[in-house]
Amino acid sequence: MRKKSLGVNALLNGLRSALNLIFPLITFPYVSRVVSVDGMGIYNFSNTYVNYFVLIAGLGVATYAVREGAKYRDNEEEISEFASQVFTINMISTLIAYLLLIGSLLIFSNLRNYVTCILIFSLQLFFTTIGTEWVYTIYEEYEYITIRSIAFKIISIVLLFLLVHSPNDYLWYAAITVFAGVGSNILNYIHAKSFCKIKFVKETNWRYHLKPILVIFASAVAITLYISSDTTILGLLKGNYAVGIYGVAVKIYTIVSGLISGLLVVTIPRLAMLIGKKRVKEYNHVLQEVINSVSILGLPAAVGLVMLSREVILIIAGKKYLEGTLSLQIITWALIFSNYSTIFNQCVLIPLKRESKTLRNTVITGLVNVGLNFIFIPLWSYNGTALSTVIAEFMVMFMNGWSARDYVGPILKSKRTFKSILDSIIGCVGIALVCVLLKLGISSLILRTVLSVGLSVIMYGAILVFFKNEIALEYLNKIMNRMRKK
Repeated sequence: MRKKSLGVNALLNGLRSALNLIFPLITFPYVSRVVSVDGMGIYNFSNTYVNYFVLIAGLGVATYAVREGAKYRDNEEEISEFASQVFTINMISTLIAYLLLIGSLLIFSNLRNYVTCILIFSLQLFFTTIGTEWVYTIYEEYEYITIRSIAFKIISIVLLFLLVHSPNDYLWYAAITVFAGVGSNILNYIHAKSFCKIKFVKETNWRYHLKPILVIFASAVAITLYISSDTTILGLLKGNYAVGIYGVAVKIYTIVSGLISGLLVVTIPRLAMLIGKKRVKEYNHVLQEVINSVSILGLPAAVGLVMLSREVILIIAGKKYLEGTLSLQIITWALIFSNYSTIFNQCVLIPLKRESKTLRNTVITGLVNVGLNFIFIPLWSYNGTALSTVIAEFMVMFMNGWSARDYVGPILKSKRTFKSILDSIIGCVGIALVCVLLKLGISSLILRTVLSVGLSVIMYGAILVFFKNEIALEYLNKIMNRMRKK
């Protein structure tokens, strides 16, 4: 198989992340102004509720398939057998998830107001399974995923402006969200057969596959406890309005977080392949690059978002969501912790088959987060929810880092990593100064925000170059070389 360039993959996945950024930036300001706060609350609660069953349907298959399938990708017969068995397990878990979802709707009467919206979101269960996106991750085929994403995002934007016009159109918004996210997955299933043959099979090695899958699934459940449980508990204790306000902060946080995590996604199959083939030296080199790159990107993203939180909410959601400003400023700090936690977990613990460590860490963190939510939400409502998320992300980062210390410890202690973090902190001081000065001198919201972002990027990059940061100089050289070629 032709070796994929991590740089090209990162560029393609960055483009896809940018599309995922542009889509809500275009749609959410419109929807948040058209749909009522209560309607957005129902939308957010239903989406969160269905995510629990998406988790059951997924069963940890995608993470397991990428880790194990990377070893077989050069042998079509072996990868086809593996993929078919994993797909069969995934289809059965999807059926179980649907049965549990329908049962819950029949049992819990307080879900009646959400039934229609929940059923719309439940389409994600089937289409996510059919999509077999893990096949494309195994083969590092980001070009197809990116092109598909562009097409369906454009169609979804058109549908949004055609169908969402009133405060009660949140159901149309839910349907369009599902279409944008998983509508193309039937095409995925058909196209995946160009890499390997995927079919439902009777003979499946349950004993071999099920134990690691269930361990990964249990970890995913625990992770959900400190991600989705926040919105669920907030909705139960404070109602749809609080969920609507908090949902804006989470939406903005998720957009920024997705841009950074796009860098990590493309490295996971490569790291899994390298460690699976015992190429430890190459594995350590790629891991070092990932950690240093995230060190450079994570902190300025957090500082910039904290400084511009009010402006971002006004532009994206409008004045009626300004109550969520403090929530956004609080939850933004979780960006730093969650990115490192993802590296330690997805790039080290999972490829090294340390699922039990991941499970232990996430269970402890998830339980602590649920407990904190029941304490903080009655006291501070959505601000308490944001605070519990930050504490949970810090906990899981620390615990995952400790579990992966034999690999990440030497990298974190290295002079290169220390310098990257120090350079980033100094650069963030420059970002804060730029934002403060522009707040004092420019009254126009849009102009102030655009200049703050643009000048902050220039200031941050200039500081990194001044201090001769290796990553910044590397990117600068690439830009200069391309300009010379033109």
